[in-house]
Amino acid sequence: MTAIKSELDIVYNSDKDLKTDIYYDTDLKSYSGAIIDIHGGGWFRGDKSKDADWGERLAKEGYFVVVPNYRFTPAAYYPAPLEDMDNLYEWLKDSDYPFDHDHIGVVGSSAGGNMSVEMGIKYGIPIVSLSGILDIDDWLAKHQDVVPQPGDTNNTFNSTASAEINQTGANDAFYKWFVVNYFDGNEAEFEPATPYHRVTDKTGPMYLANSMNEFVPTTGVIQLEQTLIEHNIPVRTRFLTGSRHAKGYLDDVYDDTILFLRQTM
Repeated sequence: MTAIKSELDIVYNSDKDLKTDIYYDTDLKSYSGAIIDIHGGGWFRGDKSKDADWGERLAKEGYFVVVPNYRFTPAAYYPAPLEDMDNLYEWLKDSDYPFDHDHIGVVGSSAGGNMSVEMGIKYGIPIVSLSGILDIDDWLAKHQDVVPQPGDTNNTFNSTASAEINQTGANDAFYKWFVVNYFDGNEAEFEPATPYHRVTDKTGPMYLANSMNEFVPTTGVIQLEQTLIEHNIPVRTRFLTGSRHAKGYLDDVYDDTILFLRQTM
């Protein structure tokens, strides 16, 4: 029987006191690769503990799994979370952990999906994005009449299973609220923070999923997919019926994502 060990609250950035949890199979002496698992939360809430379930599942597949915390609003705004992932990536690459350091992948959900795509663009590594926040500047330009509303911002979010959060369909007011909040209202950052504008021929392969009637619009997946194809970057997309968000449909896409990671890592 697989024996998964977890080590919690390991500091990867001492200056900012940023910590990560790691998960691995104690029966293995080395691992074919490492996977960074980035939790969601709209860049204003959440915690690495929410992805303990995904981290353990990936560890059972034989990966060395890293599930980090990162800064979010109001303590820090864009691009602080992305800078934290840069620190994490460098820390992981420089670590002595027993995995092939040339094989790192990233998975993420919601805001974490956006951040996984950003790492795929910057480092050329394989990524999985579930309901990633991918349509920013164009969506905001086309929805100027939408009045931002905080929506589901209850204090129980950190302890609530991801599969039970925001499963009620489209919510443009909430989407606009947390996206604009990420930039502290700075409209000049909308365009440079929209991932598909920065895809290059060196971008990593991507697996992109979204429900067809959830609060994260499908337009970002469609535009990113088209841009990746134009640059001859391997991409797989999966659109699911209903309104489930991110890890709410993880079971449906799990086998697909593992096959993708095995083929691309």
